[in-house]
Amino acid sequence: MTTATRRMDGISGLGEFGKPGHGDDHHVDLERMRGTIEERITHLLADSGSQADMLAAAMRAGALSAGKRMRPLLVMLVARDLGCTSPALVDVACAVEMVHAASLMLDDMPCMDNAQLRRGKPAIHVEYGEDVTILASVALLSRAFGVLAAAQDIPPITRTRLVARLAETIGTQGLVRGQFEDLHGAGARTPDAIATTNELKTGVLLGVAVDMAAIVAQTCEGVSQSLRAFALAAGHAFQIRDDFYDIPGTDSALTGKDTGKDLGKATLLASLGQEEAQRRLAAHLMDADRHLGEALGAGGRTRRFVDGLFAQGRSRMRLAADASPYADPVAARVREVHVN
Repeated sequence: MTTATRRMDGISGLGEFGKPGHGDDHHVDLERMRGTIEERITHLLADSGSQADMLAAAMRAGALSAGKRMRPLLVMLVARDLGCTSPALVDVACAVEMVHAASLMLDDMPCMDNAQLRRGKPAIHVEYGEDVTILASVALLSRAFGVLAAAQDIPPITRTRLVARLAETIGTQGLVRGQFEDLHGAGARTPDAIATTNELKTGVLLGVAVDMAAIVAQTCEGVSQSLRAFALAAGHAFQIRDDFYDIPGTDSALTGKDTGKDLGKATLLASLGQEEAQRRLAAHLMDADRHLGEALGAGGRTRRFVDGLFAQGRSRMRLAADASPYADPVAARVREVHVN
């Protein structure tokens, strides 16, 4: 076992995150919620066009391709842990998932990351073409706002807050800015600048998921702040994990994505080296655990869900770490190539 693998094993013992699952009932509940989300998305996209319509087909393929449904599940789980069971939460969750799907479709485009594989299947632009992919992404964003605006069982002023929050997440202070910085981020960038880009690319959608749950649940600002801090720390952790998944030589069957797409980009893994990246990952996990405890208390469905996400990823990260060209002392040379 390499030093990197031993360090990866150690991550699982930090705080609550990284521990194995907590019982069959929890997993059955998650699968039921995933099914509800996917059925509702199917219904919400039913008026987008016929099965023979390529635009509608691309929208459905992007939004319904196999995935963890992490962001919509966070909406529903956080709200439930806050004591809110509004039926409208499903539509709020679906709107977040539509935005996430649109961002992935655009991210995979040849002019962006030029990815050929997403969730174990050909990327949408490979299957439907670049023109259809762009239009389908825009249509999904439009549909997401329409779903929020029409959500039943939510007061109009609350719907307005949800729409405004989602718009902020997508725009020049959110996903769009993060993608721009990522595309133009080759060359000299500090670890702090890289972390800011990661926050915009990954953290903002986690943040809007927990924020929307808090808005619908009408929770206090203190709890909302702790939830946002949790989402920020979890987003940083997920991005570092994805840096490991992108290591050339990692089996795409394990990750469902192409590998090596970040070569030439400034990432924390390339900038800091494997050991320091793993240390930061562990620190972010502990921060996320602490903030989630502040917001929702010990236990709860949200904590168990996030625990499971990192438990599932541990074995994949071990394999990636063992194949990594970023292991110290090689890190010094990698930093010179990727950052200076």
